[in-house]
Amino acid sequence: MASDPLLNLAKVPLPIDPDSKSEFPVVPIHIVTHASQLPPEFIDPPVDRQVVIGFDCEGIDLCRHGALCVMQLALPNAVYLVDAIEGGELLIQACKPALESTNIMKVIHDCKRDSEALHFQYGIKLNNVFDTQIAYSLIEEEEGRKPSLNDHISFVGLLADPRYCGISYLEKEEVRVLLRQDPEFWTYRPMSEMMIRAAADDVRFLLSIYHSMMERLNKKSLWHLALRSSLYCRCFLHQRQ
Repeated sequence: MASDPLLNLAKVPLPIDPDSKSEFPVVPIHIVTHASQLPPEFIDPPVDRQVVIGFDCEGIDLCRHGALCVMQLALPNAVYLVDAIEGGELLIQACKPALESTNIMKVIHDCKRDSEALHFQYGIKLNNVFDTQIAYSLIEEEEGRKPSLNDHISFVGLLADPRYCGISYLEKEEVRVLLRQDPEFWTYRPMSEMMIRAAADDVRFLLSIYHSMMERLNKKSLWHLALRSSLYCRCFLHQRQ
């Protein structure tokens, strides 16, 4: 039996009216263990407009061999934690059309490991990606700052930048410590409050960041972003096994 989808609440910064008094609207976090609990706009996106979602994955040393445990989706009205352990192969395959769809923009920070895990473990080719790590680098170049080739902004660093969020993400380091102590952290069920909060935190700011970045990216940078995000989603195909 699927769990109650309304498990927790999160404060998610959404692209809202700047005159609004509510900076952080409260939206529910849904735990998804069955395809019927996935959001309709994710499963059957409208053909007349593009759906934009925040996206991330958690797992055990996530890559082509490291197991996927949780897949996070952030929509304007909710955060969905897709439980790959409870839902299994059937649930992840139900997500395949959306993850490969050109009608759904997936906003991700550093898509390489997520796309590698999805490709090798589930045969899913992640498509139509907006990689915020790449976008950040392109904006830096636009604004006259020249980061080195190895200067990739971390998600914590991106959140701290006042142009996008200007917040500290201290709990991220706590989770990293727990993962070093116990690599099986994401496998435990039922998910603890910390697991739910950490998983939601990794996507709940992405839509706001996306809209802030879109205001800064020029046409040329958007072209480079689309190309480089696509290449990042396939870079593992050119690596040695």
